[in-house]
Amino acid sequence: MYRIIVSIALILLVSASPAFAKSYLLFLEAQGVGGYSEENDEAIYYSMNPVDVMQKPSVGFDYLQRFSSETGDWGSFALQMRLAYNEAYRATGEEEFQVQIYNAFFKYKAGFADVWVGHNRIAFGLASYLDSHALLLQPLAMYGYGYDRDWGVGMTRDFEWGNLSLSYSTGSGMPLEFDGNYLISGRASYGVLSRDNYNIGVSSTYGKPIDTIGYEKIMPDPMRTFLYGADFTYFWNNIENRFEAVAGEKMEEDTYAFLWRIGVNFLEEDRLKLEFQPVYRNIEGDWNYELNGGITYKLTSDIALRGVYTYDAAMNDNRVVFQFYWYYNLL
Repeated sequence: MYRIIVSIALILLVSASPAFAKSYLLFLEAQGVGGYSEENDEAIYYSMNPVDVMQKPSVGFDYLQRFSSETGDWGSFALQMRLAYNEAYRATGEEEFQVQIYNAFFKYKAGFADVWVGHNRIAFGLASYLDSHALLLQPLAMYGYGYDRDWGVGMTRDFEWGNLSLSYSTGSGMPLEFDGNYLISGRASYGVLSRDNYNIGVSSTYGKPIDTIGYEKIMPDPMRTFLYGADFTYFWNNIENRFEAVAGEKMEEDTYAFLWRIGVNFLEEDRLKLEFQPVYRNIEGDWNYELNGGITYKLTSDIALRGVYTYDAAMNDNRVVFQFYWYYNLL
């Protein structure tokens, strides 16, 4: 599958010509990630978990192709990939450098809704509309409640008052797996964030997904999951608030979780941001909380510098991670 997608990407990039300059965008991406873990007492080169995909030293690209006719745009194709250093390769037996696929989908404007197929964000929680692929602070999807991206099909429709979205996916996250696994998700929201400065959403997801971290299986077989979620985003002056809560059954165990992220922007064009994010999780009475404090400085329009401090109560670990992130519009 990865070889097929890489081949498609190369064909698209090589065949691109000035005649189609207005129909596609190509961004180059690179990041350096490093920090220190008190629990491991050593330098680390990842932001959350050595097996997970967020965030690691990597290089990649983000490609978007629009398809148009005389009446306007009717579809698009997106492909976003990274080649990342995999610090866990000694323990997992994987390659030292790992190909990571984020966006890999085709979207068709069907009139009644936008319909997509491929690897995309599912209709559940903050991760359904908050693109966190470059950030050190993550929503609940990266804590095991949903997926940052998943393989499947979906549809979304915008209304004057908000949005409705549905998805049917494999429930395997980054890897593409077929072993009786599936996940049905839906989200309804009120408010248009770019217009109203707020968005309130309710979500639900049901199925038998595979418990994965990055490209690694945690459990060998699909297990029942049934979750309800609520999320809220509100911007006021230079202050950003995001809240997310989930409750239900995850991998056949009762669970609930919530997070709150508050950010304050400073300087012209919001070049400096300070953030605080507590995260609380409870699974069958076993609980854990994290306290995260982050800082972002936009050095230029293409370069962002980020840092985060995390206290993980379950591991009794203090971590500090820094990131240099470059995202350049090549075409």
